[in-house]
Amino acid sequence: MQEERTRWTIEENVPLAPYTTIGVGGPARFFARVADEAGLMDSLAFARARACPIFVLGGGSNLVVSDRGFEGLVLKMEIAGVRTGADGATLHAGAGTEWDLLVRHAVERRLAGIECLGGIPGTVGAVPIQNVGAYGQEAGDVIAGVRAWDLEGGSFRRFDRDACAFGYRSSLFNRPGGRRYIIVEASFRLRPGGEARIDYPDLRKRFAGLEGPPSLAETRDAVLAIRRAKGMIWSPGDPESRSAGSFFKNPILPPATVEALADALGPGAEPIPRFPVPGGGIKVPAAWLITHAGLGPHTSSGGAAISARHALAIVNRGGATSGDILELMAKIRSRVREAWGVDLEPEPIFVGFEPFIS
Repeated sequence: MQEERTRWTIEENVPLAPYTTIGVGGPARFFARVADEAGLMDSLAFARARACPIFVLGGGSNLVVSDRGFEGLVLKMEIAGVRTGADGATLHAGAGTEWDLLVRHAVERRLAGIECLGGIPGTVGAVPIQNVGAYGQEAGDVIAGVRAWDLEGGSFRRFDRDACAFGYRSSLFNRPGGRRYIIVEASFRLRPGGEARIDYPDLRKRFAGLEGPPSLAETRDAVLAIRRAKGMIWSPGDPESRSAGSFFKNPILPPATVEALADALGPGAEPIPRFPVPGGGIKVPAAWLITHAGLGPHTSSGGAAISARHALAIVNRGGATSGDILELMAKIRSRVREAWGVDLEPEPIFVGFEPFIS
């Protein structure tokens, strides 16, 4: 029996702010909801016929859209669904699947590997692009592969884990040349019956004194509680959660640089938190650098301010524009550079801005 395809339509001049967790952004010239691959093909044909650029929108959680909007076609990725592979440990999820739904799905089936990534807003398709990570886990460690449409080659391609070229908050798909791919599905190879990972200090503290390792469900619940306390779980009624998530990447510095910064603080000073990473670098929390540069909730630009719950988040306190957010971003970067000699790299994707922001 032939499957009935989802109805496909094009809308015009659709405001994008409601589709982002930070709540800013002008309209998309054209807008299409993509619920299946046929809809994706129709949408791409529409864009080609008008020679207009395209942008793929997932959950809008790591995104800042220009007040001018986007003069092209926005594809709202809604290809959803989760299925389990023959091995019982691999989950295949459509790019439009809510990410936390997949985490919950894995935890309920006692599949370990993404339990610390619960509560991160957004959809599955964005996870390989950014190599999403939190609380000691990175998605790239368990991604088995990705299926994507090649805009230049005009065909679907499969990428195994190595071909995805994962790095810290990076992958093939957000580097030059990789933006030609539209992810439609990602596969995650998890560990049946595996123990929860509680390497991160916040989690170790929460489970201190517990006899035996926490369950996957207990670990996910703890992560959700920690994220909620920091305003990192989006809630429409909570202005402190109206953000793009972590706005800056944690810088990875040479050990000598970190030692020089520590020496400059002098004896008796609060030690700089540091986390060794593969390759010999030291990851230093951007939130610590921001706070110890004298910045905090009082630091603002228009309707944008540093969150009162987490220094790494820029929040929309009400009526913020993308210009406010960019101005505050520049203020934070300048002050941290002045205080520490460290350049903070923004994490969100910037859409509709000229020139390109990085």
